[in-house]
Amino acid sequence: VEWLKNDEVIDPVQDRNFYLTIDHNLIIKQARLSDTANYTCVAKNIVARRRSTTATVVVYVNGGWSTWIEWSTCNSRCGRGFQKRTRTCTNPAPLNGGAFCEGQSVQKIACTTMCPVDGGWTEWSKWSPCGTECMHWRRRECTAPAPKTGGKDCQGPVLDSKNCTDGLCMQTAPGSDDAAFYIAVVVAVIVCLAILLVVVMFVYRKNHRDFSSDIRDSAALNGGFQPVSIKTSRQDNSHLLAVQPDLTAAAAMYRGPMYALHDISDKIPMTNSPLLDPLPNLKIKVYNSPCSVTPQAEAGDLASKLSPQLTESLLDNEAQNVKNQSPALQKDPSCSAFGSFNILGGHLIVPNSGVSLLVPAGAIPPGRAYEMYVTVHRKDNMRPPLEGSQTLLSPVVSCGPPGALLTRPVVLSMHHCAEPSSENWLLQLKSLSAQGNWEDVVVLGSETLTTPCYIQLDPQTCHIVTEQLGTYCLVGQSINKSATRRLKLAIFAPVVCNSLEYSIRVYCLDDTQETLKEVIQLERQLGGQLMDEPKTLLFKDSTHNLRLSVHDIPHSLWRSKLLTKYQEVPFCHIWSGCHRKLHCTFTLERFSLVTSELICKLCVRQVEGEGQIFQIQTTLSEDMRPTEGLLVEPDSSATTLMGPNAFRIPFSIRQKICTSLDAPNNRGNDWRLLAHKLSLDSYLNYFATKSSPTGVILDLWEAQNFPDGNLSSLAAALEEMGRHEAVVSLASEIRR
Repeated sequence: VEWLKNDEVIDPVQDRNFYLTIDHNLIIKQARLSDTANYTCVAKNIVARRRSTTATVVVYVNGGWSTWIEWSTCNSRCGRGFQKRTRTCTNPAPLNGGAFCEGQSVQKIACTTMCPVDGGWTEWSKWSPCGTECMHWRRRECTAPAPKTGGKDCQGPVLDSKNCTDGLCMQTAPGSDDAAFYIAVVVAVIVCLAILLVVVMFVYRKNHRDFSSDIRDSAALNGGFQPVSIKTSRQDNSHLLAVQPDLTAAAAMYRGPMYALHDISDKIPMTNSPLLDPLPNLKIKVYNSPCSVTPQAEAGDLASKLSPQLTESLLDNEAQNVKNQSPALQKDPSCSAFGSFNILGGHLIVPNSGVSLLVPAGAIPPGRAYEMYVTVHRKDNMRPPLEGSQTLLSPVVSCGPPGALLTRPVVLSMHHCAEPSSENWLLQLKSLSAQGNWEDVVVLGSETLTTPCYIQLDPQTCHIVTEQLGTYCLVGQSINKSATRRLKLAIFAPVVCNSLEYSIRVYCLDDTQETLKEVIQLERQLGGQLMDEPKTLLFKDSTHNLRLSVHDIPHSLWRSKLLTKYQEVPFCHIWSGCHRKLHCTFTLERFSLVTSELICKLCVRQVEGEGQIFQIQTTLSEDMRPTEGLLVEPDSSATTLMGPNAFRIPFSIRQKICTSLDAPNNRGNDWRLLAHKLSLDSYLNYFATKSSPTGVILDLWEAQNFPDGNLSSLAAALEEMGRHEAVVSLASEIRR
């Protein structure tokens, strides 16, 4: 069977906008103008060839408005006017009979332009008092009115002055100011000449004096040898002195003239080291300026004199220190599982957490083996950022190695705490990219052919069928006030109590095994015991807080130290899901240490919502002893299952079922009906894109029914489909 477009064969490989289903239906993923054509279906075999009636597809385009241009300037220069802006029906333009744009192409708004205002002078101020210059002043401002919106500024002076003594002011002697100026210039010239003379004499003496040095302490030169007093005569122009050092004195490294031999820790003891071999004659050129030695040259000189064995030992110690400082990768076995898998596949299970990774047989390419892992992240910095009414509904889980090549999907399973309902929730799967950003993978109910994974949302577990290993979590956004998330309430108290006070801790957790497991581990470290069986509370998006209170306390023996009748946990702290190990503490005080029994009730409920009541009855002990109230986790030592033992359906029977159901059947009892019978049909197109749709469905069934998968339910589904040969094979396996 093939499809023709204008009598040309359609090849979905070359044009991915076309998709051929198993039933040979032609699907155009997205209508394009180029898809306007005549389409014909041709079916042929050895005997005959048939053509269907030609279907004409016309892709019409409705017109769309372009963006508005900027508003024009106001058409009035002074007073009221209007501005306008326009748009065109060209984004896109209507084609093939498409509708023209609806709405206005021109918009007008009123505008007002301020008229220009010329500036005006205020009245002159009063004359100022008569000054020492025999003048007085008055001023005015250009503020009556001030110039606005382009108006002209005031013309004329701001200040006005006149003589205030009618010419009776005393006049200074003519030429006196000029004489003072000339005197100041002469003094300045004399000072400059004196300074210049001093500088010239200093430079002359520095360039013509003889070399002379009187060394009183030679420690700055010989680094601890015997002091030598050396003085050159003025007539002797020799600058080189030959000094034979005395090696009987203690040797020291030279640190410079300012601190020679001050650091005792830098001294090298007298040994048989090559450092004490006879030294050649030292020629020292002595100047008046002090000598200096750089630490780099000093270190290089010391390294050249150390023995090779000592140098190698120092390098080995340094390498060992670097090695010891390198951080080691820590793996927490309580929230992780690791295993090495090959083509036979297997199962990774994080104990008592509801988190597992199923690797089907054939998922890993032949001849390869992967070190795979699955881990639950407990740190808050690994949680995705949430917006608005979003809430985290599952733990953050990673599986790897990232980027591993898989030939068929794996199934990652993890618990969630939502009461799933498409009418109340908008659920989406998020993944952590290699750049460290959280990205949306799929929104449940909005899957497309390009969706990289399949999500099966059971009442308590989320199964992710994917070929991309990475970090995932389930995030929900409430659509209405009926959206509900499940809380797990657990009450703990100390096993041993030696004081009058007794604290009861009430935890409000997400209803997932991993969260409860983490709290149990914490309470074991704190010495706590579980006071009653944990209970589930349905918490709605009603913005009401969670209220906790203690009742029926025997007041003759105990009293509550809480000043109010109850405690409340804010709604936002619970709904966001970002506060792990959220809890409240009630402190009770007994009047006497003789009192050892406590009986009371603890009520937890959402305001105007559901609630739970716990019956607390315990006997206090002053020493550690075995307590029946301690919560003991079940033995889950098996975290890795490899090969055929990891799967409930034997490989041979699986092959028979896949061979029987993968091929499309006219009666419809193929893999599609199996997915419907097993309630795995939320998005069948995902399975249709796989080489063996039945195999992926059976892998998902294995993950759903782990560890106690009942083959009878699978056999019943196949029996209803009329697949008796598969039922017989499963029945023989059940009888084993």
